[in-house]
Amino acid sequence: MSPVVEKLSGLERRVDLAVQVADIEKEVQTQLKRVARTAKVQGFRPGKAPLSVIERSHGPSVRYDVINTEIGKSLDKVVQEAQLRIAGTPNLEPKVEDVDEGVMAFSATFEVYPEVAVPDLAALKITRSEIEIGDAEVQKTLDILRKQRTIFTPVADRTAQSGDRVTLNFVGTIDGVAFEGGTAEKYAFVLGEGRMLAEFEAAATGLKAGESKTFPLSFPEDYGSAEVAGKTAEFKIEITEVAEPELPEVDADFAKSLGQVEGDVDALQADIRANIDREAQARTKARTKASVMDALAAACTFDVPKALVDDEVQHRTAAAREELKNRGVPNADTLPIPEDTFKTEAERRVRLGLLVAELVKTSDLQPKPEQVRARIEDFAQSYEQPAQVVTYYLSDRERRAEIESLVLEDNVVDHILAAAQITTEQADFDTLMGSN
Repeated sequence: MSPVVEKLSGLERRVDLAVQVADIEKEVQTQLKRVARTAKVQGFRPGKAPLSVIERSHGPSVRYDVINTEIGKSLDKVVQEAQLRIAGTPNLEPKVEDVDEGVMAFSATFEVYPEVAVPDLAALKITRSEIEIGDAEVQKTLDILRKQRTIFTPVADRTAQSGDRVTLNFVGTIDGVAFEGGTAEKYAFVLGEGRMLAEFEAAATGLKAGESKTFPLSFPEDYGSAEVAGKTAEFKIEITEVAEPELPEVDADFAKSLGQVEGDVDALQADIRANIDREAQARTKARTKASVMDALAAACTFDVPKALVDDEVQHRTAAAREELKNRGVPNADTLPIPEDTFKTEAERRVRLGLLVAELVKTSDLQPKPEQVRARIEDFAQSYEQPAQVVTYYLSDRERRAEIESLVLEDNVVDHILAAAQITTEQADFDTLMGSN
């Protein structure tokens, strides 16, 4: 009679397992004899040590492995007969009460994968983001590129105004004492860009080169430096230079500075239009995908295995520590990160992963070779030698798998969009692209 699988709570299950001690010992002896043929034991030639010696040196580890193997086989048999899918690693606890002589008994507790039912896709409400790139968007991008290449020309007899670059010396004190970071010489910044606190910028505005000013400045309570946060300092500034901005003309030299070898302005604008259209379409596509996944997540409520959620939390915590480390945060490896920081998002990701996997299986959404190649060819267009990029991705299994994963996501999104209730939204270019 097969062991009974007991349902605990949610997805947790428990089953009692038993193996015969005689069977364990028989297998242990078989394993020890196999080890004895080649074992190197001090005082004996290789393979010549008595079995009793091998028992003392290798017995505990061999016995441990045999017990685990036999219990594993017993659990596998139960799982297969009950048609269960175990999530995570089972927890095994030895049983000592109500155990027959000559039997080793264990209680195995584990989680199983949930029954995943695909929701009614026709009931999902999704927002599809769209955008059209026209002359205005190309001009905005050109203006940004020009601003990034601003030429500043010193002006001797004009007061500083928004957009000017000012160079100055300054000294800051609190209660008459200078503080760290409050003193600098020949420090340059552009008025109006928000690099300095508003009171500092206001004080520099209206001054000419050679002029100075003393003024109070209140640091915000949440200022980055605890030494000065919430305190009022006195600053003395001396302007050494005021330089006015001059945007470069959109001409052949400008085109060449952006990589247009022939200096063809029309070709440059065509390239810009193609590039921002590609980027804008990718971002609207990402927005639409997010709307699809939000709707899908809201439509499913099944339990998810705690083991899978814990794995996802650990993965996200490790990624967060790595990001902190890259940003130069000290003690990033040991910095306390509360366990529930990523729990909600981890549960959502696991639930979506299980649901998407079921959708892929039931609707046959696996990526096809021609889809993968088309995606690679489209991706390669942003490189100087697209053909080489295509060959590289098609010949590299790992890189090709990355593209296959993207195509799979596209197939899922397209499948849901074809069935769901769609509302089309025209995206704002500046918001979409993060323009100022």
